[in-house]
Amino acid sequence: MTACAQAIAYTRLMPTPLIPTTPSRLLAEQALSRAAGAPLLNGNAVELLIDAAAHYAAWLAAIRGARRRVLLENYIIRDDEVGRAFRDALVERAQAGVFVAVVADWVGCLGQSRGAFWAPLRAAGGEVRVFNPPQLGQPFGWISRDHRKLLVVDGSLGFLSGVCISAKWLGDPTRDVPPWRDTGVALRGPAVAELEAAFAQSWSETGAALRPFSAMPEPVAPAGDVALRLIATQPATAGMYRLDQLIAAMARKTLWLTDAYFVGLAPYVQALVAAARDGVDVRLLVPGSSDIPIVAGLSRSGYRPLLKAGIRVFEWNGSMLHAKTAVADGQWARVGSSNLNIASWLGNRELDVAVEDAGFAGQLAAQYEKDLGNATEIVLASRRRRHGNGSREKVRSSETRPPRVRHAGGSSGRAAAGALRIANSVGAALSNRRVLGDTSSGPLVTGTVTLAALAVVAFVWPAWIGWPFGAIAAWFALNLGIRSWRMRKRRWRELRDAGDD
Repeated sequence: MTACAQAIAYTRLMPTPLIPTTPSRLLAEQALSRAAGAPLLNGNAVELLIDAAAHYAAWLAAIRGARRRVLLENYIIRDDEVGRAFRDALVERAQAGVFVAVVADWVGCLGQSRGAFWAPLRAAGGEVRVFNPPQLGQPFGWISRDHRKLLVVDGSLGFLSGVCISAKWLGDPTRDVPPWRDTGVALRGPAVAELEAAFAQSWSETGAALRPFSAMPEPVAPAGDVALRLIATQPATAGMYRLDQLIAAMARKTLWLTDAYFVGLAPYVQALVAAARDGVDVRLLVPGSSDIPIVAGLSRSGYRPLLKAGIRVFEWNGSMLHAKTAVADGQWARVGSSNLNIASWLGNRELDVAVEDAGFAGQLAAQYEKDLGNATEIVLASRRRRHGNGSREKVRSSETRPPRVRHAGGSSGRAAAGALRIANSVGAALSNRRVLGDTSSGPLVTGTVTLAALAVVAFVWPAWIGWPFGAIAAWFALNLGIRSWRMRKRRWRELRDAGDD
């Protein structure tokens, strides 16, 4: 049994403080636990971290103070001044005899860092693994990504966030690019053992299981009085999706959401619409200008049904809003790596914390209201712009394009979100499941032009279509053939072993 598993065993044997309960509270707790696939853990301390500078300072201080082990998992670790600062800190700890293990995502780090970047850490005794590189026999394997942002030090201090390790998050003052807006937390207490278990699971997906730590862990002592759930989702589990839907159904007064790549899947949109029509103050804060510019324009195709239901939509006026948070009724809050889209809900490995504490929820709500001071509210038909404090100033209608903000770059793989938005709008037109008047025509025009262009190319230059199609077909044929051969080989081995018995 690894130290992570032992720590969890100790954590779950700890007595839970007695809290006055009612049948409805017990039912709600049971529903939340089952939806998220995560138990409620008491006795934690939670610190809110805002933006990358605060994150990097806290993360580097924790790494440099490590005495036993450092576990780091992140979607993007870039070969720039920030990435090198982290790598050098890890190298120094590995040289000092600290166990260092890193998991980085292959797609996230594609073009960001290479094997040479990690060579000094490996030479110092640290271990680095890349999550889910392309493999023969798995033609669709690349779709599932490790989108988590996690750091655990010495089994006692943990962090999770939406922040990647890249100077992009700090902005670029020389080019007038302000820092990205992002959110995370620092954790102490029993939840840290769950963080270690989440890392151990990701590590085992990339090779051999995490080796046992040398010392037997002590029972995890309470570090505070905050109750929370650590939600480490895996592809096709949809734990975060079920929880997001349940919170939308349970909210009674307020539900304030921040998301970097919101994609309005119909069931979740309907949950938000139902809450708003029931009198809940539902707000959605999204980027006004995305790190992939086309996404910001495409995202507006989903505003109209939200606005018509009374949901208030705001666009961030800074360089990039990358935070993923939710706060409901001043009692419940979520922070982590999951976006409100199908990639996070069903495709990726994500990591979030759902905190049931009025103090922390109050902090996040206060930060939300502060963020609205740098955001523009989108309205259906008005001539006023309203800031988060309700003041009446200028307006932007839902059809107006905001000023373009210059960016230093963005997260890898987000073009898929834009493609999905086009597919959703085209699907609405073909299936008649949504009134076309509620959908911006922009994605439909884009889809029409794209398909028409492909048709022209296919007629005039058929080889330009035929050769790529043939290459794709050959790729899938090769992979499916390899997979079939492996399955048959495994079956023959099982039959042979059964015969030997």
